[in-house]
Amino acid sequence: MKRTQAFLTHRQSTFLGASLLALTTFSPTVLSDAIAEALTSGTAYGDFRMRYETVDQDNGLDDAAALTLRSRLGYKTGAANGFSATIEFEDSRSVAGVDDYNNTIGNGGEYSVIADPGTTELDQGFLQYKTDTLTSKLGRQVIKLDNVRFVGDVGWRQDRQTFDGLSFDYSPLEDLTVKYAYIEQRNRIFAEEKDIDSKDHLINASYKTALGTLTGYAYLLEEDTDAELAFDTFGVRLKGATSTGDIKLMYTAEFASQEKSSQGAEDLEADYMLLEGGAVIGGITAKLGYEVLGSDDGNFGFSTPLATLHAFNGWSDQFLGTPNEGLVDVYASVSGKLAGGKWVVAYHDFSADEDSDISDDFGDEINISYGKKFGKHYSAGIKYAAYSANDAANGGAKNYVDTDKVWVWVGAKF
Repeated sequence: MKRTQAFLTHRQSTFLGASLLALTTFSPTVLSDAIAEALTSGTAYGDFRMRYETVDQDNGLDDAAALTLRSRLGYKTGAANGFSATIEFEDSRSVAGVDDYNNTIGNGGEYSVIADPGTTELDQGFLQYKTDTLTSKLGRQVIKLDNVRFVGDVGWRQDRQTFDGLSFDYSPLEDLTVKYAYIEQRNRIFAEEKDIDSKDHLINASYKTALGTLTGYAYLLEEDTDAELAFDTFGVRLKGATSTGDIKLMYTAEFASQEKSSQGAEDLEADYMLLEGGAVIGGITAKLGYEVLGSDDGNFGFSTPLATLHAFNGWSDQFLGTPNEGLVDVYASVSGKLAGGKWVVAYHDFSADEDSDISDDFGDEINISYGKKFGKHYSAGIKYAAYSANDAANGGAKNYVDTDKVWVWVGAKF
């Protein structure tokens, strides 16, 4: 299937036309003064994170270690009649010679993967128009929807994900928010070498009800390549909370259906389901969840190519790509505060949604983390992930193997 870019052209023309119309309401002198004021009254900012990561896998690859520094420097102008602009550059590089890892773009193939390649690039650069009910952006930008399960910035990696396109965030009513974005390029986490041209439409509408926030969405994704690989996903999500005495109860339910199509291939379909419940008691938060990324008879697993995948299905990142047999993740987590910081302990049990050619049991994983902020500007943390593969899957076609990962980091924001 092939979607036209005429819609983008129309949206861009409308946005730019409105921009020119608004600006022409100024006299030349007033316009010049307004632009000068916007440019000089802006805010400069910086965001830095140094991280040490190790990966130990039970396979033939050498253990990996990386010490990387990610730096972001940006400037956001003041507003002129609702218009402003943001420009931000990002640099990621290994430091102190600690670079024994597969960086995903051709270096260190004998080591396990640490997906933090060195890069210097434009991270964000967009023109924004904002009113009380509307925010629109044109250019390179971060887009995060709901819990970032379908669309996110992959902020855990040093080179985060951004998108080139046009977005709208509109709130016509107090409890209603409608979001739309057209994406013509996905700037992924693997430096510019692996960015993808696309023709993606993102539609997301949420309404606050007495039971919680009800969200409906349609994500129509298409890679702009000869294969014309496309994923059309339609779903609904309810997230809410209630209190009884000193106990806060939380709940989430979500269902989505997806169709995959590509040039010369049969269309495939799979469903997604999430059920999650939790409680906050005495400052401790406990959650229990059941997530299913379904399968089409073992030929295709439900896919979320724009998601912040690291936040789901275990921090060891074994399931960044859903197996063709699908994935069932039964998980539990406990979190709280300690010494001014936050700790998290989580457990995942993984299995196939459809019968696997190896084993229905994909293994399990334990995650532990602790992070703390120091004053307004500084933070530090440590994190550990231990994935244990099922013996039948270990070394099989899926190549799931026991994996241990450790991260230690410090950060600063100004």
